[in-house]
Amino acid sequence: MDSSQYWRPLVPACTILESMYIEESSNKNGVISLIFSLKEEVGALAKVLRTFEEKDINLTHIESRPSRLNKDEYEFFINLEGKNVPALDKIVKSLRNDIGATVHELSRTKKKDTVPWFPRSIQELDRFANQILSYGAELDADHPGFKDPVYRARRKEFADIAYNYKHGQPIPRVTYTEEEKKTWGIVFRELKSLYPTHACYEHNHVFPLLEKYCGYQEDNIPQLEDISKFLQTCTGFRLRPVAGLLSSRDFLAGLAFRVFHSTQYIRHASKPMYTPEPDICHELLGHVPLFADPSFAQFSQEIGLASLGAPDDFIEKLATVYWFTVEFGLCKEGDSLKAYGAGLLSSFGELQYSLSGKPEIQPLILEKTAVQKYPVTEFQPIYYVAESFKDAKEKLRKFTQTIPRPFSVRYNPYTQRIEVLDNAKQLKNLADTINSEMGILCNALQKIK
Repeated sequence: MDSSQYWRPLVPACTILESMYIEESSNKNGVISLIFSLKEEVGALAKVLRTFEEKDINLTHIESRPSRLNKDEYEFFINLEGKNVPALDKIVKSLRNDIGATVHELSRTKKKDTVPWFPRSIQELDRFANQILSYGAELDADHPGFKDPVYRARRKEFADIAYNYKHGQPIPRVTYTEEEKKTWGIVFRELKSLYPTHACYEHNHVFPLLEKYCGYQEDNIPQLEDISKFLQTCTGFRLRPVAGLLSSRDFLAGLAFRVFHSTQYIRHASKPMYTPEPDICHELLGHVPLFADPSFAQFSQEIGLASLGAPDDFIEKLATVYWFTVEFGLCKEGDSLKAYGAGLLSSFGELQYSLSGKPEIQPLILEKTAVQKYPVTEFQPIYYVAESFKDAKEKLRKFTQTIPRPFSVRYNPYTQRIEVLDNAKQLKNLADTINSEMGILCNALQKIK
């Protein structure tokens, strides 16, 4: 059994889920997922497998790791075929009563037309922050660091930080190695040389502030905790460490709370100008500067709010909108085009290519943008141009009105909770809040006349 293996637990292992919707992809092929733990003793797993065999249940996937809760136990993650739903209750009962296993059911086929679960409080982001879809401590065979045992061990250290983090805690500081700082320095130096001519005004306005207050230097990798505190003073955004890629639904849900899930690891030193996944260069050089801008922060949060409770097909559309705006967006500045997308601002090659006149450039029309196909591992063949962040926000608001959701939502920054606006009391509270803010606005206008 590989003790370094990290399969993704869909919730903390001590929690039994009650929500109607658990995980975006688990039910697409009628798959049921379970986690169970067993004492490390001879024949324990054989008894479990025999139980499944006796009830004619087919396991499609099984993984194991040492338990993080009890040192003398192992945890197993399994997938069953959806056709086994009728026998599931008996299986769970047998595992608990006959074998003494601790069992947690993670998914069943969701009911048609039910609203997908979404977090209501910022603390509930803890429930899915470790549901990474790829990478983390495990790397694909084509990853530059796949054959490097030192790099893989280092990635496990970063994964441990993310897995153990809970909302409200300070983000653990990392002592980066000289090699890691050298890789950062190469990327930092090359990209900074392009920002004055290629990056949007908002990015160039914030970047010197990050150098002054957050340790952005060629020979220093900034700490997420310092940046998170800085962002909170600017726009209320904060960072949260994550081990790898989240599902679109989970990642966008974080934005609804003005939380950005950020990696802490850095790309492999053998290819400093390439990474097949988001890394700290992408997060800190591409994303962070714009999250300090109030207008862009509002745009990002509204994409997140639109995702809460949205059907799967609209999540895909919103994720595509995010891709062509927050990741690879261009905007107008006078007669010029500038980059504001993090995927561009963290890629020396694509930042130049996107403004070279070679790729196709289209105006940002969300109904069209939301269904545009795109490559993940190569330069984009098409980029969409926003007139301004204000214009992008207005288009997003109109687009989100088409989401078939039986309620509206708003974020309450005082309670850090999502308020579902589906009854008269909630609407009255919102009206009172708006009325109060309007009073402040009118009073201020009177004083500056």
